[in-house]
Amino acid sequence: MNIHHTLSKGCVAGIALALLAGCATQPKPLQGDFQALTPHEAAVGDHAGAMVRWGGRIIRTEPRPDRTCFEVISTKLSVDGRPYWASDDTWGRFIACRTGFYDPALFQPNREVTFTGRIEGYEDRKVEQYVYKFPRVAADVVYLWPQRERVDVMVQPVPRHWGWW
Repeated sequence: MNIHHTLSKGCVAGIALALLAGCATQPKPLQGDFQALTPHEAAVGDHAGAMVRWGGRIIRTEPRPDRTCFEVISTKLSVDGRPYWASDDTWGRFIACRTGFYDPALFQPNREVTFTGRIEGYEDRKVEQYVYKFPRVAADVVYLWPQRERVDVMVQPVPRHWGWW
């Protein structure tokens, strides 16, 4: 066997591994089968018991004696399960609760978070003066995404003498 044949087999194997790694886009805790249902759709009907994967931006984190609840404004999720940050296309609000203490200093307003769990019921709360029906999720997973780094990009015009090509 010559060296070129061995190298090309290694290259093919490396490319195949890279492609397979690209297919596993969601973090393991967020993988699974979930009902295609938005928080708004859940609030309009009765979908208690449905398994969902919802995410968005935290509005408020509420530690309680035995659990922590999060009020969240829901957005569409990307293929990896991360909420779209820049989206104004919201899917309503929801509450997710999980046993234990989650520090509000870390789970701050506007942080991106994704939950998986079962809709356990509904809760009416005021948003300003409006009474809003929140679906409440008993969360199995609370996935806090790393903060996005802000990058400033400066665009400079191309000098005329560069020509067109």
